[in-house]
Amino acid sequence: MLHNFYNSDDTIAAIATAEGISAIGVIRISGKDAFAICNKIYKNKDLTQLQSHTIHYGFITEGDEVIDEVMMSIFQSPRSFTTEDSIEISAHGSPYILSRILQLLVNNGARLAQPGEFTMRAFMHGRLDLAQAEAVGDLIAAQNKVQAEVAIKQIRGGLSEDIKLLREQLLNFASLIELELDFGEEDVEFADRSQLNQLIEQILQHIDPIIQSFKYGNAIKNGIPVAIIGRPNAGKSSLLNLLLNEDRAIVSDIAGTTRDTIEEVLNIEGLPFRFIDTAGIRTTQDAIETIGIEKALKKIEEAQVVIYIFDMSNTSVEEINSDLEMIKAKNNQIHLMVLANKTDLINEAVKTNLLNTLNHIGYTDTLSIQANKAGENELVFLKSALHDSIKKGIVSEGQTILTNLRHYIALSEAREALQIVVEDLNGRLTSDMLALDIKRALNALGEVTGEISSQEILINIFGKFCIGK
Repeated sequence: MLHNFYNSDDTIAAIATAEGISAIGVIRISGKDAFAICNKIYKNKDLTQLQSHTIHYGFITEGDEVIDEVMMSIFQSPRSFTTEDSIEISAHGSPYILSRILQLLVNNGARLAQPGEFTMRAFMHGRLDLAQAEAVGDLIAAQNKVQAEVAIKQIRGGLSEDIKLLREQLLNFASLIELELDFGEEDVEFADRSQLNQLIEQILQHIDPIIQSFKYGNAIKNGIPVAIIGRPNAGKSSLLNLLLNEDRAIVSDIAGTTRDTIEEVLNIEGLPFRFIDTAGIRTTQDAIETIGIEKALKKIEEAQVVIYIFDMSNTSVEEINSDLEMIKAKNNQIHLMVLANKTDLINEAVKTNLLNTLNHIGYTDTLSIQANKAGENELVFLKSALHDSIKKGIVSEGQTILTNLRHYIALSEAREALQIVVEDLNGRLTSDMLALDIKRALNALGEVTGEISSQEILINIFGKFCIGK
């Protein structure tokens, strides 16, 4: 498999469109013999004589048999995705026709492409760096506007440009430190330590927000688990139905109706939120309900956001505070939203007094709502608050957003190495120790863009791509 990925002397071919019947299906061919191989089965024009980035009508044939009527898109090296001679055959989307054409290409000298091999070649030939190549996979998998926007920004080099600039500045100092090692006996310093300290501080100020953005980026990519927690009949199921705009959960005046978790995904301003309706928290002798309550408590530990909802008409401040302390004890890393429900059952003075009391004890962002008949404005405000709870304080407008766990780990390692360099500088360590720690930081930064990478990492990344990409 390693040989196949790296053997760019081969000409590769694959069906690039999804399986199944469709109006159009596309087959991609890339490599030094792409035109010669296609010429053997394309009967209309000599492909080697055609201008790059043009499309041509003709027929695919095997001997005297016409297989299909097609359009041939021509991309001459280096002006192609892989930087190699490439052709895309737009045929009719019959699985039989597409497999027949692919087999003809193989019979005439092409090799079936490995998963992600076209993008691998783009990376190997310098068309994309590794972060951009991974973003191609993210774009293919994008399921909403925000995911697509983040992937497009990375494909266009958003993260890569940041990392390359930082790495280049650090590399200049590393070269001077290495030069000092060559003159070790003369005790000279070519690298200004104070400037190096200042540079590292600038780099840390730059990468810290990127590292912190991973919380938001991971939410973009994998969705945000939101546990709806409260006592029986607090309005949890009504809230879920309100958010989804459908009767997804059973709503009843009978306490303990919800005995298992109910999960549904809702897209809010481009972010996928996974709402989890849970059993009401209370002491009960019912064995089945007890299991549901245990599941609810478990969901608190797994959630990124917890919406605690309570009935304003019959829940005391002491009970509310007790519930909230229990939630924070289960997971003190969550964003906690407090939702006062059934505001129509109490007068305005009681409502104001209760909200003021909650604000006084620290729950300053308590929202009030009528979950069974909330107006459009209340719903919009609630959804906006949910979205802000994830994005607020993590990312700023136009900032590079980290969505890839591998990048997060590499940048975190770079940050750790840079902090050690600062300690080296403060401790006046020798040039050889300083060079070692700077190199560690450089390697970690280089892992993001692929300037430093192993074959195993590359195959793991590109092996997850679909064949044809």
